Amino acid sequence: MSGAKPGRQLLRQEVVEGIKRYILEERLRPGDPLPTEPALCEALGASRSSVREAVKILNALDIVEVRHGHGTYVGRLSLSALVESLTFRGLLSPGDDFQVLADLVDVRELVERGMADRIVTTLSPGQLDALERLVAAMRDQGAGEPGEGRGFVEADRAFHALLVEPLGNELIEQLSMAFWDVYAIVAPHLDGFTHADETETIAAHQSIVDAARAGDVAAFMKSLGEHYAPVRRRISEARARDAAQA
Repeated sequence: MSGAKPGRQLLRQEVVEGIKRYILEERLRPGDPLPTEPALCEALGASRSSVREAVKILNALDIVEVRHGHGTYVGRLSLSALVESLTFRGLLSPGDDFQVLADLVDVRELVERGMADRIVTTLSPGQLDALERLVAAMRDQGAGEPGEGRGFVEADRAFHALLVEPLGNELIEQLSMAFWDVYAIVAPHLDGFTHADETETIAAHQSIVDAARAGDVAAFMKSLGEHYAPVRRRISEARARDAAQA
């Protein structure tokens, strides 16, 4: 872990920054090819080992994508590294777990409430119908026992993805789904998702669709609050149980 010499670490970071700078200066887009390894070595004045280490770092961050046998390409530039980091933080300890979940709920609701007016006015009839079908899928699938109900979870995720899709803002879409994915990974540690919680969750999603279809922004925002309130209650109850056991 600490065997690398400081000078080598500095050089590796310089190469990382050099590759990022090349992508920006050449105005490359996701999926565009990068120069070959020898060409990068020559352009950056770096050794092959430094370039390889830099590419590994950038690959982990999804800034570049290594396609074995084909070369290196500009990555999807997704938020996968953020998901990994937040998930790990949330699983480190129960205290962090609850705080991360509370923070994520705040951010998810903030994004959707902050864009409520634009969401309601830009959702098309077809998208509203699709949201309606996803609520029906949640109702049909059910959350089930722990470890079950995968269809319910997938429909819930697809619902929130479609909710912000009309905004046409890729960053908001990625952030919304990144926060949802972290929440979905960490949330099972709360336990206690009852049939009443399931019914309440489905009803809240239906209310969101109804409000959007009616073009009622105030009702839409109220429905979002009703959707996230039970989640906050479960976090609070989990915190109380954990404190009682401490």
